[in-house]
Amino acid sequence: MKLHSIPFGTTDWARVPREEKSAQAGQAFWRTRQFGELRVRMVEYTPGYVSDHWCTKGHILLCLSGELHTELADGRCFTLTPGMSYQVADQAEPHRSTAPQGATLFIVD
Repeated sequence: MKLHSIPFGTTDWARVPREEKSAQAGQAFWRTRQFGELRVRMVEYTPGYVSDHWCTKGHILLCLSGELHTELADGRCFTLTPGMSYQVADQAEPHRSTAPQGATLFIVD
């Protein structure tokens, strides 16, 4: 990833509008900033969240609170707790997530 043409700035995430996104169960709320091709998000999953799709987009994801369960298409499963992160490239490994207790994430993609 090469970052260019992004002047120094700060983000007060509480002031970024929250958008509800689709889910198989529970709710997902995104606060999104776009910097050229770079998308930066603060994402909240309510307790009981279940993704409604397999994702093939690359991400760098940091768990801020709660617990995130991520399943890869090959059957491997991972659990993130606060302070843990994962990274995956575009089109590398389809993944989907659940948050039985809810979770707050910081995601760059």
